[in-house]
Amino acid sequence: MNLIKYSVKRILISIPVLFGVIIIIFVLSRLIPGDPVVTYLNSIGIYPDAENYDQLYNQIEQQLWLNRPIFVQFIKYIMDLFSGNWGYSVSTNVGEDVWTLIMQRLPRTVDIALFSIIISIFIGVKLGVISASHRNKSSDTVLRGLALIGVSIPVFFLGNLLQFFLSLQLGWFPATGFKDRGFPDPEFITGFRIIDTLFSGEYYLLGDYLYHLILPVFCLSFVSLGTITRQSRSSMLEVLEQDYVRTARAKGVDEKDVYRQHALKNSLLPTTTIIGLNLASILSGAVLTEVTFDINGIGKLLIDSILAYDFWVINALIFVITVIYLSISLAIDIGFSILDPRIRY
Repeated sequence: MNLIKYSVKRILISIPVLFGVIIIIFVLSRLIPGDPVVTYLNSIGIYPDAENYDQLYNQIEQQLWLNRPIFVQFIKYIMDLFSGNWGYSVSTNVGEDVWTLIMQRLPRTVDIALFSIIISIFIGVKLGVISASHRNKSSDTVLRGLALIGVSIPVFFLGNLLQFFLSLQLGWFPATGFKDRGFPDPEFITGFRIIDTLFSGEYYLLGDYLYHLILPVFCLSFVSLGTITRQSRSSMLEVLEQDYVRTARAKGVDEKDVYRQHALKNSLLPTTTIIGLNLASILSGAVLTEVTFDINGIGKLLIDSILAYDFWVINALIFVITVIYLSISLAIDIGFSILDPRIRY
């Protein structure tokens, strides 16, 4: 099976998975104890002691279709979801289109995730190779210890430690936020702050933004760094035991070339899977990181929406995250065929 047919097949297989997630999150969101109508009315300053509260409550409930049977609500939700009508927020930004709200927050999460995974890949693979090449030596022991810490430490706990020591005690970095409060937003072009500041020429905003991202990016990259380092070391040690590596050494190939040209590429196959899964887990880890550092990305938006019973934002966010997960999984399998020509679909 060629790569195109395989990709089409994987996409078709992903459709039932996507529908399963949609059904589960729809049901779970409706089981959250709370009332989105009350949240909406409170957000616009209308409370139960208002004279026409009951009338307004019934009116909003009807507009949101919450007075209909749950099956009817689900059918409408599916039709709206795939027609691009994702509804409106009833809590975070009252009355704002859900799609617009997500697109405003998504770039910040993408920035954190991409910076974190790039740093994790570059350093993690390098450390894994160093650890494997110095097997059972002191440097290997130190690197394995650091990797174990990275795997074990909760991301929110590491974030709190970084805030306490590097922000509150030493004052080296800002503890929260993604920009200085006195700085404006750049002209909206793409929604990505880095790109927009480059196009607008407001480079001081770019420096301020990157400065605020240092701690959250370090926090996320350190956690995923441990997993990538451990997997890189394990894969490299396995490859180094192969016959073709011993043959290369017997032919007098320089040890550095043995690692770089013969062992590294083949050891990246299982590591690629871990990298892809780490990219997906970074998106979920961004939820806690964004809350810890008060960064308004989709992670913080998800938490705020759950606390406010905002069904429409919750369902849309999980849908977007699921599509990202499935896309990453497909990209990993395609990447296998690029790294190893022997793989044919």
